[in-house]
Amino acid sequence: MASSSSCASGSAPDRRLAAAALLAAAGLFAPPLTGEERLSPGGSEPTNLADALPAALQTPPAQRVRVEPDIPPSLRQTLDTLVAVPPSPDQIWAARRWMSQMEPKLARFIPDEALRGEMLTRIYHEARLAGLAPEIVLAVIQVESAFQPEAVSSAGAVGLMQIMPFWIRELGRSADDLMDPWLNLRYGCTILAHYLAVERGDLTRALARYNGSLGQTWYPERVMRAWHDNWWLAR
Repeated sequence: MASSSSCASGSAPDRRLAAAALLAAAGLFAPPLTGEERLSPGGSEPTNLADALPAALQTPPAQRVRVEPDIPPSLRQTLDTLVAVPPSPDQIWAARRWMSQMEPKLARFIPDEALRGEMLTRIYHEARLAGLAPEIVLAVIQVESAFQPEAVSSAGAVGLMQIMPFWIRELGRSADDLMDPWLNLRYGCTILAHYLAVERGDLTRALARYNGSLGQTWYPERVMRAWHDNWWLAR
C-alpha cells in the first residue's frame, strides 16, 4: 500500500469528524453483508450483478474472505465459492446508472473505452460484495496505483490496490496471482471491508490500517481528497 505523506490543517479529531459528516451527508456506505448473507444465496444482498455486466464479464466472482493474521479455517475457502443470485431490476438500474456517471471521470486515467468499462464493472461488483461504496474503492485505487494493474511499490505491495504478498501466505493460496487485476480487487475490497468492521465504521482508522499507518491521518486524507475531487456523487 502507498507510503507517501501529505499535510492538512486542523486537528486529527476535527478532520475525522468532518470526514464522517461528509460521508453521512453523501450517503456513501452500503451496509456490509453479514457472514450468513455473504456465504449463502439467501442473503438480502445479491452476490452477482452479472445481468448488469458486459457479456464477457458474466462469470460471477468468488466470495470474499476475511483477511487478518488469525483467519478462521472455514473462511480460507471462500475465495473459491461461487454463489449466483439474480439481481433485482432496481439493482441492475443502479449499477448501470453508476457506471454511466463514473465513465467520464475515469477517462483521464484509462483512455481505452473498453478497458474503462471493464474496470468500472469489476470495481462496482467487488465493492458491493464487500459492502463498500464503489466511489471510495475508486479513490483508494487512484491513491495506491493510479489504476496501473502492474504497479509494485518499494515495499513490495502489488497491483491496483497494492496488496502485500503476505496475505497470500496467510490464506495458504500460493497459486493466487496478485497481478491479476480482478483478483487484486477482491483482496483489496475484502481487506478494507474487514478493517472497517474492526474499526466499527471509522473510515479514517480503517484506511490507516489498510495503509499500515494506524495512528496517522495523512493516508486517509489523501484518499478522501481523491474521492472528493474525482469520484464524489451527489445523492
